[in-house]
Amino acid sequence: GFTDHGALGNEEWNPWDADEKNELAASQQRYEANLKMIKYARSHLEQTSLRVQIWGKAAIGLYLWQHVFGGHLEPGDVTAQWREGSQKAGKTYFSFLTGPSVVPGYFSVEAEHVVLVLNGREPAKVAYATQWLHFAQTLMETRKIRHVAVVLLGNEQCNNAWIQPYLKRNGGFVNLLFVTYDYAFVNEEDIFQWPLGVATYRSFPVVEPSWSMLHDPRSYLCNFLGTVYKNSSRETLIKILKQDGLDKLCWIAAREQWQPQETNASFKNYQDALLQSDLTLCPVGINTECYRIYEACSYGSLPVIEDVMTPGDCGNSSMYHSAPLQLLKTMGAPFIFIKNWKELPAVLEKEKKMSLQEKIQRRKKLLEWYRNFKAWMRQKFINTLENSFLPSEKG
Repeated sequence: GFTDHGALGNEEWNPWDADEKNELAASQQRYEANLKMIKYARSHLEQTSLRVQIWGKAAIGLYLWQHVFGGHLEPGDVTAQWREGSQKAGKTYFSFLTGPSVVPGYFSVEAEHVVLVLNGREPAKVAYATQWLHFAQTLMETRKIRHVAVVLLGNEQCNNAWIQPYLKRNGGFVNLLFVTYDYAFVNEEDIFQWPLGVATYRSFPVVEPSWSMLHDPRSYLCNFLGTVYKNSSRETLIKILKQDGLDKLCWIAAREQWQPQETNASFKNYQDALLQSDLTLCPVGINTECYRIYEACSYGSLPVIEDVMTPGDCGNSSMYHSAPLQLLKTMGAPFIFIKNWKELPAVLEKEKKMSLQEKIQRRKKLLEWYRNFKAWMRQKFINTLENSFLPSEKG
């Protein structure tokens, strides 16, 4: 058969030709598939282009993580020395650490971006918060971390001057500050108002609305369980309730001294009061904003808020002119706002005439608003971090 080969003349005959074409097509497909994979991986990388570690060194961190973010913590035991959780949100992978063993220098820093949750309510807390800021500053200087944001439980009179020098705008290293109460320096650029939330330091739980919470008639028109300070508007409130015999229609448990330590019984009592009342009375304390507002929302009990500014440095900021409670008002909170407790009897009269159906609709609206409020705060928090920490896309 060798002679036949010559008969074909000089034509290049390649018995593998067809295979080569197939191979080429296949490699082209592989190349395109790889390209797709790379593109997908890139977009996926962009999706999680930020790793943020949150160090929870104030109870308000639990409101951020468990209530606003809907995150979990392991172990579940609230008294554990060390608790952690993680969650992917937006383009960001968040991890959260809290507990007494989270001490500067004694845990691994696993992200270039850090959110510090601090308590600045009184001098002793400020001293402790400052240690954490110095630890973060050292990590910045040694290039271990790149960005720092602070969530601060502010002072109830908005006396937060101590934090100002740490802000980047004042030559410090803190990019963003989220702070509770109507702090006049809120500017929506690097200083944002943050909700006080529920009293997580008393282990107030994440409450899942149930059918009965929405639909059952409640035994009381209103509730107020709390401390009645001498010469305060709370004294006026109790007087007005007693005057018209309205205290018989409401769950009122007044004490003369504040008790920080909750017993299981007193806490259960408080939760029952919220669950069994259509309205929760929220007289001002040292600040107009109090945990009670958010706790009432959790149980679908409408807050009746004494809408007056408390003494101190809180007030309107350059962005908002609706203090007190500008954050809640801006977000359209469906509460009852009153300027004076003398308006309460009229509110309760109206309440007596409401049908269960109307109350059910109101509870639905309140619970829905509260859920949206938390979702909005979460989204705003994430967007603010991403806009500040991620390199801008504008090449």
